[in-house]
Amino acid sequence: MKNVNLFARVMIAMAAIGLCFPSAALSASTVASPSVEDVALLDGNVLVGQLVDANGGNVGEVPVLLQQQNQTIVALKTNKDGVFAAKGVPAGVYRLATDNTQGIYRLWAPKTAPPSAQKGALLVSGDQVVRGQYGSPLRNMLANPWIVAGIVACAVAIPVAIHNSHHSSSQS
Repeated sequence: MKNVNLFARVMIAMAAIGLCFPSAALSASTVASPSVEDVALLDGNVLVGQLVDANGGNVGEVPVLLQQQNQTIVALKTNKDGVFAAKGVPAGVYRLATDNTQGIYRLWAPKTAPPSAQKGALLVSGDQVVRGQYGSPLRNMLANPWIVAGIVACAVAIPVAIHNSHHSSSQS
């Protein structure tokens, strides 16, 4: 009975400590915003882009929306090679979206784009795209204070229980 009371007290203490020191993952209140890709418009403010699948294959005959502030500016459609284009697009930040993918792009007027800007927008379609924001499952589990408290409680309670079982059997 003593072992059960001790184990319960240790579990309660570890849970209380875990609640007092929440992990950074649980205390973060903001969600990371999607990255913005720089794209240089061609002469005549022409936006060129391509839609590919996760393996790099072209995705043809798919509608693509060019949106700004949740309003569709122009509806495009990819050709058989997955390429789309729009003329007369003013510089600014836009969202390119299809049924199963989207991206945020900062479009630069011709000859004003930074050297790192791409010559066209690239959209990758499909659910198999790994964006890397989730990290390793083990690290995510260890970010939970309840799991850490359980591990610590077990690390304390198991040796105590083993010691007490050896101590009580030697007294008999």
